[in-house]
Order: sequence, then structure tokens, then C-alpha cells
Amino acid sequence: MASSPKLLDGVRDALRLRHYSIRTEEAYLRWITEFLKFHHEKTGQWQHPSALASPAVNEFLTHLAVSRKVAASTQNQALSALLFLYKQVLQLEITFDAVWAKKPERLPVVLSIDEVRRVLCAIPEGPFQIMAGLMYGSGMRLMEACRMRVKDLDFERQQIMIRDGKGEKDRLVPLPKKLAPHLTNQVEFVRQQHANDLVMGAGWVWLPYAMNEKDHSAGRQLAWQYLFPANRLSRDQRPREADGDLRDDTNQLRRHHVHDSSVQKGVTSAVRAAGINKRASCHALRHSFATHLLESGKDIRTIQELLGHTDVRTTMIYTHVSTLGVTGVQSPLDTL
Repeated sequence: MASSPKLLDGVRDALRLRHYSIRTEEAYLRWITEFLKFHHEKTGQWQHPSALASPAVNEFLTHLAVSRKVAASTQNQALSALLFLYKQVLQLEITFDAVWAKKPERLPVVLSIDEVRRVLCAIPEGPFQIMAGLMYGSGMRLMEACRMRVKDLDFERQQIMIRDGKGEKDRLVPLPKKLAPHLTNQVEFVRQQHANDLVMGAGWVWLPYAMNEKDHSAGRQLAWQYLFPANRLSRDQRPREADGDLRDDTNQLRRHHVHDSSVQKGVTSAVRAAGINKRASCHALRHSFATHLLESGKDIRTIQELLGHTDVRTTMIYTHVSTLGVTGVQSPLDTL
């Protein structure tokens, strides 16, 4: 395994060159490491992936599906990681016999309007309740809510700018009027907290795309601060070369955004507290946003733009759970 750190560094560089997200980076590195460990445990020695051909990949994927019983999406993610390793990093022209696992066609979990109200009321007042309200009121994803910055709010036009969403796409979503006072208070909280951080010699925040090189003061400006900051200061979330900060102050104390797992736990706890017997998570609020818009008469193309879907066929899934579609048909039993 002596060459593994160097190999993984090459994978990391290739991923960042193509602007893959940090989540994808972590997942790909994990699967490549597990692939190497799997064959080490089998043969008793570490092997470079260039010495492992297509049968080795198939054997690993079979192990995941049969022995570990992973989901189809997990199996496909592992295959994607290995394809990236061989084709983009090692640049080896090998033929893969692996078959993509067929994903089951699942319908999203959707809450009724009353259930959404009960969930939001069950979340204690504060950032988590605001974030849950944004996911339902604007249709944003959990990580999009976590990564919001002060500058993304436009109270005058009642809009929120989603920056670098899925696929590195920007989009505008409505700013719910009911949340405007709470968001104003949240901005004021961030302002005061940021002022205290500056006094302590901190106040820096992670900036994308070498923004520090373009504007050395941007990292300490209020506009760039996360709207929902973490409780504690921390060091860089990524190694030095990842955030474009090439100066000598890469050991800065920064305030990152709130961790998504904390928000997820808060929402799922609220679902249980509300007595809702559905496997609902933060994403269920986004699903409910789209479904309720569809039921209120909004056209599918508008909903597609609000959700940030590339293909309208992805948005069409909400027609299957809407009460205006198949499930809205009156049962013949009710006519007896």
C-alpha cells in the first residue's frame, strides 16, 4: 500500500480539476480504497490497480451486491468511482464487463399540507426551523440551505439565489414572505457573531474558486459569511490546495456552515414528534414543495426550473404522487 497515498492524491487532483463536489470526492476515494483493500484481503498483498483488470472490478461489485447487499445506487457509485480511476486517472484502455445495476423506480415521500405544518411546529424555533421552512417554501435541497450565504438573500425582490447547486448550476427561488422576518433576524445574528469572530482574530470563511486571490478581504466580509453558521470555529475543511487560498494563512480559524447531519436529525425528530408514520426526511419537504405546487395548478416547466432539474422527466415523477393524477381517481368502492 506504499503507493496508495500518491495514487489517491492523483485521484483527488483529477476530481478537483473537473470540479467534482467534495461529497463525490470523498465517496470516490472511499470506494477506490475499499476496492484495493478487498483484493489485499483476498491475495494477502497490496496490488496497484493497473495490475487488476476487468474481472477484479466485477468480482468487487459482485461482493458488494451479494455479500454486502448494497443498494443499486451504491453499487453504481462504486462502479463510477472505479471507471473514473481507470479512465481519467490511470488513463488505461481496459474493457469493463461490469453491468450497471438497475435502480428500482421509487416514488417520493410526500407530506400533506397539514403534516408539513405539524413538522415545522415540532421543530424548535431557530435556524433548523428556518431551514426546514426554506426547503418546503423554496424547494431547495438540504445542502443548498446549509451553504447559503448572507449575500444570497434579496429581500427587495423576494428572491433567493442558489449558488453552485447540483451540477454547478445557479438558480433563483422565491423567498417566502412568512420567513422574511426570521431571515432578517438570522442575518443580524450572523452580523453580531461575525463581529465577535473578527475581534478574536478569526472571521474567515471558505471561498470558492480562488476568490481570496481576487479579493484578499472577501473571506472576512459579512456578505460571504454562511447564513447558518456552525457553533464552533474550525480549520480548513479541505487540504490547502482545494480552496484556492494559496497564501501563507491557510491555517486560519474559519466558521463553516452548520453540518447537514444536525439538520437532518432535527427534521426526522420533528417528524416522529408530530406523530407522522412516514419515512420522511429533509428531502420530503422538497418533494412536498413540488407536489403542492403541481396540485395548486403550477405548470411542470415552472416547477422544473424551481427545483433545478436538467430534464423535465425527473420532475414528472410528482405527477404520480399528486392528488390530481392517478391517486386522485375516486375508488369504485366509495360509490357503493
